[in-house]
Amino acid sequence: MGLEIENMAEDKIIRCGWCGEDSLYQKYHDEEWGKVVKDDATLFEFLILESAQAGLSWITILRKREGYRNAFANFDYHKVAEFTEEDVERILQDPGVIRNRGKINSSINNAKIFMAIQKEFGSFYNYLYSFMPNQEPIINQLETLKGAPTTTAISDAISKDLKKRGMKFFGSTTCYAYMQAVGMVNDHLLSCSFRS
Repeated sequence: MGLEIENMAEDKIIRCGWCGEDSLYQKYHDEEWGKVVKDDATLFEFLILESAQAGLSWITILRKREGYRNAFANFDYHKVAEFTEEDVERILQDPGVIRNRGKINSSINNAKIFMAIQKEFGSFYNYLYSFMPNQEPIINQLETLKGAPTTTAISDAISKDLKKRGMKFFGSTTCYAYMQAVGMVNDHLLSCSFRS
């Protein structure tokens, strides 16, 4: 009887279609995607992961997330900013990450820019939300995945400003995916059980 109730409850769960049947993807969708992130440590983690994703699928990066955690000093931006050419060579030998020299170098460079922005704005969170209307997240009213944007005027503005500051692998499409990941925008479909 208990199992039947559990199965019925499971049947009523509706998710955004992009996460499919993959349990890792579903867990990410259910627990993280679209939830507001305020702490800079997590904002930096997603900065590294989204930059690494450029040109690849997000599930590829999710499957390598622990590898990135290990290779990039538990996403400690102070440590990553100090990485040397020796660290780059070490990471290039690591099958737990995407072994792309440009992306690895950009992660080190981006850590330095991240800290410069923190110094200027008090936090990276403050910087990001300076672009947002009323400094608040945007909650979209999407009925289908087809209605979801891949870029917006805000993602254009943030990526343009970050590029001006020297950040790499963070164009407008990557920036919008980042905004979705850290809850700057909530693109859960209106029908999704995890829309909050």
